[in-house]
This record gives sequence, C-alpha cells and structure tokens, in this order.
Amino acid sequence: MTLIMKFGGASLSNIKKIKKTALFIAERSKNFSNIIVVVSAMGNMTDLLLKYSKKITKNPNFREQDMLLTVGERISMSLLAIALLDIKIKAISFTGSQAGIITTDQHFKAKIIDVRPKRILEKLNDRRVIIVAGFQGVSEKKEITTLGRGGSDTTAVALAIALNASNVEFYKDVEGMYDKDPKIYKDAKKYDKLNYSYAIKLAKKGANILHIRALELAEKNNILLNIFSYKDFKKGQGTLIKDGRGFKKKEKYYEI
Repeated sequence: MTLIMKFGGASLSNIKKIKKTALFIAERSKNFSNIIVVVSAMGNMTDLLLKYSKKITKNPNFREQDMLLTVGERISMSLLAIALLDIKIKAISFTGSQAGIITTDQHFKAKIIDVRPKRILEKLNDRRVIIVAGFQGVSEKKEITTLGRGGSDTTAVALAIALNASNVEFYKDVEGMYDKDPKIYKDAKKYDKLNYSYAIKLAKKGANILHIRALELAEKNNILLNIFSYKDFKKGQGTLIKDGRGFKKKEKYYEI
C-alpha cells in the first residue's frame, strides 16, 4: 500500500520537531509498504526569503525569486531525510523537479500539468521513504517554478494520483477543517467529515486549511483526504474529506 503524507511548515519549524516528525514517519512505515512525504518550508522560511528579495527591490525578477523560494523546501526535505537516516530508516530526498513535477511556464504561480515519477518509483523499489519538496516543479523549458501559496498541498495530491495512492494525510497546525480560521475566531466550527464540494465551498470562503486546487484535484480523482494536527501524532479525530457516498444525510457535517 502507498501512503502520501504532507507536513506543513509548522511541523518542521525546528530541529526538535523535525526529529519528532521523523519518528512518526518511521512508525507509519510499519503499516505501509510505500511512503512518500511532501514537505513545506520550515516555519516562516518562505516569507523570510521573500522579504529578503523585497529588501533588494520592490519588484524582484520572478525567475530568480523562484530560484530563491525553492530553497526553503529543499532545507526541509534534506533535514528530514537526515533525521530518518539517523534512526535507521532508509530515506532519500528529491526536489520537485527531481520528483518529476512538470509545470506550466509561469513563475510564482505555475500549475502542475504532469507528474513523471520515474526516480520515485526506482527508490520505492529499493524500499526507501521518499521525501519530496512541495510547492515547486520544473517547466518543460527546464526552468524551476513555484506553485503559489498552498502549492505543497497540490503537490501531495498530484503525487497520490500519479502513484495510485488512495489517500493523503495532511499534518497541519490545526486539528482539521473549520468553517473559519480557528486561530482568529474562537467560535470556529470544526468538521469531522466533509464531502469535496462543501470543503471547496469553505476554502473559497476563507477556510485556508487546504488549497482549493488541491481539493478540486482530489475530487476529480477521488483521492481521500485526511487532515490532522501535527501536535498530536496519535491521530485524533481530524477531518475526513471524500465524496458524499456513505455519509448519512442527517449528519450535520454533510451537505450536498
């Protein structure tokens, strides 16, 4: 069985958290023959790098800015791979381009048009845990690109499709998907289960837990999505997102 795991920047914001994440991945590897991990940049690294470029000029060249911003995920992927190798878990890290993430030509807002996971498949055959830098890819012109905010979520879903994985686990800094930002609104309502269309509706209203493109891609390809908090790797209730079949109509979390 193949599992895609996506870890946000909050879960990788320092070395202690990276080591904790590595231990959790090792535990999950006991139940799955293939594990692919997609990572975001550490903490606020992307914002910091963007700030550096803006200190030089108000209008940084988009190509060079993409080259700069992709460094963030490369730091995360390599440190996590080092942490896994240190606890005797065979692991290897890949940039988006090495993983075969092919995108359109637009810098700073590219879209994934294909996934060619040749190198991933080779290393899976060698029983390795694969760590992939999210948020980035390469255009057919061989230029490094970034996917815009939330792009790492889309990377995870795209890899699930390409590798025939049935579900993706997202580890965020909140316990699931809410009707509004729980870090701002104390009365935010958490959903245990959602269908794709309602999750997309929430995302469009500003519930920025998963990127809309990731949700739409999952719906189109029927990829099961689970959102958990990285703060509790015991995997609490979280939020399950899937199609509506099997949900009871009277359950409050489900809307057609």
